[in-house]
Amino acid sequence: MTENNHGNYKEFDHWYEEEMKKVNQQLDQEILIAMIGDVNAGKSSTINKLIGDTVAEVGAKPGETKDVKRYQYNGKIFFVDTPGLDDIIKEHSGETLKFYKQADVVLFFLNAAGTVLSDGELKSLKELEGINKNIVIVLNKIDAAEDIPALVDYIKKHTKNKHQIVPISSKTGENMDQLRNKLLDLLKKKKKDILFAKNIKAKSSTAKKWIFAASGSAATVGASPLPGSDIIPITAIQVGLMVKLATLYDKPLSKERAKELAIATVAGNVGKSVFRQIVKTFPGVGSVAGAGVAGAMTFSLGQAMKYAYENNIDLDVEALRSIYDLFMKRYPSLVGKND
Repeated sequence: MTENNHGNYKEFDHWYEEEMKKVNQQLDQEILIAMIGDVNAGKSSTINKLIGDTVAEVGAKPGETKDVKRYQYNGKIFFVDTPGLDDIIKEHSGETLKFYKQADVVLFFLNAAGTVLSDGELKSLKELEGINKNIVIVLNKIDAAEDIPALVDYIKKHTKNKHQIVPISSKTGENMDQLRNKLLDLLKKKKKDILFAKNIKAKSSTAKKWIFAASGSAATVGASPLPGSDIIPITAIQVGLMVKLATLYDKPLSKERAKELAIATVAGNVGKSVFRQIVKTFPGVGSVAGAGVAGAMTFSLGQAMKYAYENNIDLDVEALRSIYDLFMKRYPSLVGKND
């Protein structure tokens, strides 16, 4: 083992410990998501689709008024479901408005099948902007409406394009991944995105989001070629991805096991050509593969971990190689290309 590789291992240890520290800090926190909208806006059904579980029927507690409902999920995620601000202000306004001040994210619901952004809704939105800036406009029930792009343009125009707008159907599940990703982006700024992702049942789209993001970052900062079978430096991006995926799927990943997987990835039988071959089997990652070996490697390692965790495979070095072999057998025409 060369002196340089010893240095790489020390770097790996440092980044692993740093990432574990960040994750543990997140898991000690709580998340508050406030929701505002009419009673027929589909808030409860959206919660259930978003989480991937029946939340609205579990853990409900009486609110400060008969119109305010609170839901707790997994002891860490709290939803507050309210009507319009006009109704809140009329009674118990101080106690209820504190939810909006403390909320990590506010979901402002509009009904695509009704009167979109009525005068009352626009007034509530403007008042809400003075309380909390982390607002996502959720245009629900798009399955029962026509010309959704025109509705979105209308909302943008009348809100001066201040907020993210996500058209969804809580009935069919359309665009729920998009809404989930918007939430993750906002929660990341508050260092709570891993906490949210870990505590919900819908995990696959989050894993994909993290894998693509890490692959793109690795491709940007790690464009150096793979030097034969030598072990390349393990970046914080790659270590961070491994730790996050293990946390997401609630699978223990020791520092030693993570290091073994990383070494096997770049120095074992799953070298440069295998990475490039695997990446080609997944639509949408051509830019990552073309940007450099680091991006391709990061994507493939993340994809292999995702596959193992979702199929209850105990992920060790042999399992990692088996997963790569599975992909190669599934796409035999790729073998031998781009070596």
